[in-house]
Amino acid sequence: MKIIVMGAGVIGVTTAWYLAEQGHEVEVIDRQPGVGLETSFANAGQVSPGYSTPWAMPGLPLKAARWMFQKHAPLVVRAAAVNAPMLRFMTQLLTNCTHHAYDINKSRMLRIAEYSRDCQAELRRSTGITYDDGQKGLIQLFRTDKQVEHAYEDMRLLEESGVKHDLLGTDDVLKYEPGLTGARHLLKGGLRLPGDESGDAYLFTQRLAAMAAEKGVSFRFRTEIEAIEAASDAIYGIRTSAGRLTADAYVLALGSYSPRLLKPIELDLPVYPVKGYSLTAPITDERRVPTSTVNDETYKVAMTRLAIASALVGRQN
Repeated sequence: MKIIVMGAGVIGVTTAWYLAEQGHEVEVIDRQPGVGLETSFANAGQVSPGYSTPWAMPGLPLKAARWMFQKHAPLVVRAAAVNAPMLRFMTQLLTNCTHHAYDINKSRMLRIAEYSRDCQAELRRSTGITYDDGQKGLIQLFRTDKQVEHAYEDMRLLEESGVKHDLLGTDDVLKYEPGLTGARHLLKGGLRLPGDESGDAYLFTQRLAAMAAEKGVSFRFRTEIEAIEAASDAIYGIRTSAGRLTADAYVLALGSYSPRLLKPIELDLPVYPVKGYSLTAPITDERRVPTSTVNDETYKVAMTRLAIASALVGRQN
């Protein structure tokens, strides 16, 4: 079967790899000159199934209202960007900010995230791929007693889902991450998830794409995907800047751009884009940086050490 994968980010490339493994003829299309050059290019560097948490949670509306007045707010909504899709997204978000909805959503996220982590571990074993990967766990850092109290609710769900975890006092946090010693006075404790990992998504995407190419996957770069051509309940082609392309099946892996392509064929995909920030910085003093990956629960900032010479800091929103 011939399959076209639209999008050469981490999801598109990984999908192409597995399809090629199954014996399909695969072509990947992307508007960029190479793989992983958009959302997959820079991020917080975490493979964190145990930390999978819905944005919609009890207490979020009040928190969000307070964040709007903070200098370093973890969430910002620009008035000029408010439109109908955003209002729908916010409405759906708020309706899920109940204890019942949170329990259901987090449990589902944990199951699929743990499964995905296991698949990645198997891929690493079977291919030998490396991507500045580390398997040292993740620590969610707490600055207030209330954050520690709220951690017990998450621990209940982690226990029910079979996810290993440990609630740490400040001293124990510093045993795992001595580089945080200078911030001892800011910490109340942390939640450690030993099964979580870290890695460079861009490097992973590049190296897996090279392996996929060796298996026969073809890549068509600098090609704009203009429209999906469909009739009734079937797709019969895609219109691109390189002309019309056809296949037996199609995979849409364009992230936040996916709804735009599906709207003309009356498929309503519940995906809305958000903007995050990341910073890659050199390490000047190894004694004062984490050895693995940590999340600041207050500011929703993640810091991951990817290599001896650099660390990656990323906004989770």
